[in-house]
Amino acid sequence: MKNYLDHAITHWDTKAILSSEHKLIREEPLSIRIEGKPYSVVMRTPGMELAHVAGFCLAEGIVDTIDDIGTIACCDDTNPNVITVTLEKSRKKKISQLLDRRSFISQTSCGICGKEIIDELFQHILPLSDNIQIDPKKAIKLSINLSRLQPLRDKTYASHAAALYSKEYELLSVAEDVGRHNALDKAIGELFLKGQLHQASLLILSSRISYELVQKAARAQIPIIFAISRPTSVAVELASKLNITIACLAQQSGIFIFCGKHRFM
Repeated sequence: MKNYLDHAITHWDTKAILSSEHKLIREEPLSIRIEGKPYSVVMRTPGMELAHVAGFCLAEGIVDTIDDIGTIACCDDTNPNVITVTLEKSRKKKISQLLDRRSFISQTSCGICGKEIIDELFQHILPLSDNIQIDPKKAIKLSINLSRLQPLRDKTYASHAAALYSKEYELLSVAEDVGRHNALDKAIGELFLKGQLHQASLLILSSRISYELVQKAARAQIPIIFAISRPTSVAVELASKLNITIACLAQQSGIFIFCGKHRFM
């Protein structure tokens, strides 16, 4: 399935009215079912469904390790818009209260905002260690080159991207999506399913850094977040408490470091 659609448009400018065709990024609902029951529905760009759901489950605290997952698969081979996850018996028992929620609002996808969540999140996520340092010049280069990893953006001008790198600056995974949180879930989930998530040290984002992206990075134990745009105030507060480094490109040259400056050489 293509992750974009061709759409006829009318282009008006001061000289003429023209007809042309543009590519629109696809946006469809993804239904996530846990233990046979509906758990959440997110709007996303089709593609990497299993990785997306695996990353979502890690971010939400449904699983802690890949061994917590019994199975993860499309509910119907012809319909990738419904993904079903089963859990190992011990894990299912451990998070029974989470699974029994009658009304669920995701904490790590668009929809919840507010400083009041910081203390609650901090209680469930341990601060990260200080065993990683990176070269700011190399982080800048990776950030500037992110657009080269965005073929969907080249077609639609409407996608976000998330790229994960090792401490040696090796690209480990990259994903695009209409939602910045979905792109990160996909990139994290791909490594999580492969058992390689522990190699990820640096996250490069095409979007602003919001609190839910910090939470996802923390759950994945990724210590450094570098973005094109600036972070929100709540994102910086949460990152500071969780010992996560946040930085972005400066307007003229160099970078702005909002917290965790000790990780830059």
